[in-house]
Amino acid sequence: MESIDTGVKATAPPGSSPGGGFVANPGRWVILAVTLSAIFMQMLDTTITMVALPSLQSDLGSTFAEIQLVVAVYSLAFACVLVTGGRLGDIHGRRKIFLIGMLGFTLASALCGAAPSSTFLIGARVLQGMCSGLMFPQVLSIIQVTFSAKERPKALAMYGASIGLGTVLGPVLGGWLIQLDILDTDWRAIFYVNLPVGLVALLLGLAKIPESSGDGARRLDVTGALILSTGLFSLILPLVIGREHDWPGWSLVLLVLSPLVLAGFFVYESRLSKLADRSPLVPSGLFKERSFTVGLVISVVFFAGIPSFFMVFFMSLQIGFGYTPISAGFVSLGFAVLIAVGSARSAAVVKRLGTKTLAVGTGLLLVGMSGVIGTLHWAGSDLHGYQLIPSLMVAGLGGGFFLAPCTGIILAGIRSREAGSASGMLATVQQVGIAIGIAIAGILFYGLLGSNADAASRTALPVLRGDLAAAGLSDAQQSQVTKGFQTCFHDKMNQKDLTATPASCAAIQKQMADAPVPAETRAKVQAAVLGTAVPEARRTNFGDSFEQVVYWQIGCFGLSCLLVLALPKIRPEDVTDVPGGA
Repeated sequence: MESIDTGVKATAPPGSSPGGGFVANPGRWVILAVTLSAIFMQMLDTTITMVALPSLQSDLGSTFAEIQLVVAVYSLAFACVLVTGGRLGDIHGRRKIFLIGMLGFTLASALCGAAPSSTFLIGARVLQGMCSGLMFPQVLSIIQVTFSAKERPKALAMYGASIGLGTVLGPVLGGWLIQLDILDTDWRAIFYVNLPVGLVALLLGLAKIPESSGDGARRLDVTGALILSTGLFSLILPLVIGREHDWPGWSLVLLVLSPLVLAGFFVYESRLSKLADRSPLVPSGLFKERSFTVGLVISVVFFAGIPSFFMVFFMSLQIGFGYTPISAGFVSLGFAVLIAVGSARSAAVVKRLGTKTLAVGTGLLLVGMSGVIGTLHWAGSDLHGYQLIPSLMVAGLGGGFFLAPCTGIILAGIRSREAGSASGMLATVQQVGIAIGIAIAGILFYGLLGSNADAASRTALPVLRGDLAAAGLSDAQQSQVTKGFQTCFHDKMNQKDLTATPASCAAIQKQMADAPVPAETRAKVQAAVLGTAVPEARRTNFGDSFEQVVYWQIGCFGLSCLLVLALPKIRPEDVTDVPGGA
């Protein structure tokens, strides 16, 4: 996720002297640590939940649509509050809004950890995302008024490192916390870990962060924020839960209305831009800038790719191939580390290639995702996570080359004075892209699990028949067992909750238990079906479905690469280094 520059100077910055010189704040490094703790927690909570989804689903009995919402609503609520949060800081004080956001985020984390149901958790995640939207835009503004021009690059480098570190540690830390199961908290620990960090940051923030506000900040565009939020939720909500409810009429109505509401938002903002005393969320003049309009589309399309990939990745490794959360997290570590490496080296690449750096990044992602598809196809049900690491490392390097310089390159092509508003809107649509990508990838993945189920179960039949024959079953008995196995597997993979036991499976289990065969034979049959055939079919089904979903990521990164060509060509020296990444 890219940083936000409010584009507004502070009034009477804390570091200013009466004569106009800059006086260093003696507690500036403590202030930096407090503000960066917020960035770290926000990035951690974006990635840490991915590895916990199977554990969360099993514990709360959640449907797949519900666990999608756990991820998607955080990004969506974040997006809806992001630009408004920056404006609130300019008007009412950045310190005040930052601390309110930190307090709310910490309380929301406690609510997430204590959630008794999926519905409660989803609501707490909405609150958590909204508070993130309040905190995030204040951080760069606080850095801007706290550090001198000489020290600011070092502070910004630490800001970028915090984003990278949060991204890298998310899946691994999440897997480790679940594995430790401290006080029987299981997945809940991934939210409770925010509490001590948040409380310490609150206390230090109250004591150390000076207040600052924007110069000439105007009225808040509450109506625009509400229209935008309504349009975005009308789009995302039916995409996430529509399939589970067999696409009821209300979901289709919302999907039709959402583009109309979003179009109404842009019409409203255009009219608001003409009023001198009002401050629209998106100045209409920005849409005349090719770099901004193309950049918005690139941001939505690109960010629909990476988080949705890892949602399916962790679900496949853990549910399909039986990986523990921590082992699945370690498989993803190569990707995260190479993102950090690529981000660190991206500035040097931009100096040589300018806009083409983004094309290089998306090209490497295409190569990496193609390698993932090839590995899944070649390995089949015998896949080992380490086999994916080389392809993930290539993709991670590409991600670093794209994420770090993306906003800087887009803003460099904007000639108006509205670069601050443009940066905020780009960050917003990136979060929207994440939510859309998760929704669409979820529809594809669970649809494919159902449609691929019969073919997957057939791959297990030769070994199953051999095991049944070895157990002494007749041909008729073998056919009865194999037919029951296929029916059960089909029904399980086509239900809304994969953790539930379909009626057909319960009936078959009862039939096997009541069969007039020796206990030894019954044990061998159960071992053949439950110990061999089911795991084989499950690995094949998840592997094939995962492989096919990755074509969605191929499409996202391929289209992003083409859209990069539509950006105005800029000189490498014109690119402003804007730290950030998602």
